[in-house]
Amino acid sequence: MNDDTIRLVTIGRIIRRRWRLLTILAVVGALAGYGTSLLFPPRYTTSASVLLPGAWEERELLTQEQIATSSTVVDQAAATLHWRGVSNSELRDQVSAKTADGNIIKISGTADTPERAQQLSDQVAQQFVTFAARVVDDNTDPEAAAQREALQQTVTQTSRRITQLADSADPGRTVESVQARTELEKLRTTLQAAMTKLDQTDPAGNKAHMVVMGPAARPTGEAPPTRIQLVAAGALLFFLLGVIGHLTAARMSRRLRTQPEIAAALGSALLGTVDVPGGRPVHRPRGRGPRWIRRLLGVDVRWDVPAPQTSGDEASRQVRYRRVCARLRDRLPGARQLLVVVPGGDEIALRAAGQLAAESGSDPLLRPVEVPMSHPMVPDRGDESGALVVLSAGSWTAAELAGLAEACMDAGHEVVGIVLAGPVRALATRSADRPRHTATPVLAVGHDGKGSSA
Repeated sequence: MNDDTIRLVTIGRIIRRRWRLLTILAVVGALAGYGTSLLFPPRYTTSASVLLPGAWEERELLTQEQIATSSTVVDQAAATLHWRGVSNSELRDQVSAKTADGNIIKISGTADTPERAQQLSDQVAQQFVTFAARVVDDNTDPEAAAQREALQQTVTQTSRRITQLADSADPGRTVESVQARTELEKLRTTLQAAMTKLDQTDPAGNKAHMVVMGPAARPTGEAPPTRIQLVAAGALLFFLLGVIGHLTAARMSRRLRTQPEIAAALGSALLGTVDVPGGRPVHRPRGRGPRWIRRLLGVDVRWDVPAPQTSGDEASRQVRYRRVCARLRDRLPGARQLLVVVPGGDEIALRAAGQLAAESGSDPLLRPVEVPMSHPMVPDRGDESGALVVLSAGSWTAAELAGLAEACMDAGHEVVGIVLAGPVRALATRSADRPRHTATPVLAVGHDGKGSSA
């Protein structure tokens, strides 16, 4: 394949010509995904939200996430739940925490049933709040707390004294009394505002009152990956692996496709190309295994060749055969008989050789021979003036064609020319003035001692 191998048209060709194999691979992948789902029981996940009042920095929130999933909190929750068969380490793997917007930590619990997932999330959230409150209480300075309490009592007594002074003042009889009462009320308001601000700016007092925002919701569906997701993922994975495998094999293929490469491998000149009509692709790739299995899987038809182009009528195709025969006569004017060598299994070339033999008649007489490419063996030279190789492009490697040329030389035949055969789609109507020729019988190479092996 060239650099334009991975294109949509190429992938579409793989799917069209290998849909049976890809379907079987997808089914196998789905079964593998189903088997995987049996190894992992269904899991359920739910979350409980904990509100952190006050002002928190980002690093402080990250610290609270770590505390929520710490061994101290989870072990305390495990001791409270007391689940048999579940160790504390397993339970820690089933708990996670994440910070959401608005200083909210969502504690998620995963278990094998919806009820256990709900209980785990609620219990860890409660233990987290309890542990955080205990840490704040332990870190509180007793002397600072006593001073704060004394200050609160002082403010309360001062407020009461202000009330007494306001009540004892002359209620609005003079301007001075009104001003005095007003100033006392302002003083009381200032004291209360100062105490309120002091409460709000106390980090220990604010951060100690974490709140669990209700129980966790009971999950109604499995946590991903579910069984359906595993089955779908397995089918898709095997399908993609099948497509990638086809592309990789095509990229690594060493089959010759261009005319100069084929001519160089055989060491002869190209005489022309001919068309072979057919209703379906006739490229039969070589492979191992029974034929019926390959046909069932759809791998008996080449996918890495373009779809056959629509040709003209039969008369226009006959022109190509006549031209090849004319070039052959010009190349060997005195030749009366030629051996037509066809690679074994190349049905397109086999049909083209039969058509060439019928078209040339006896000038020169063409004798088609199908040669197995695994062990090339060509009949020894008799009355033939050389060998004409007929083959299709993209089916053989340079080493195979070189072995075929060597077998011809070993049998005393000179490769006098090459003819490339390509499949085409024939039109529904054929030329009425010229009937279709049938292929001549092919000589089977036997082990009669007249063959020569490379």
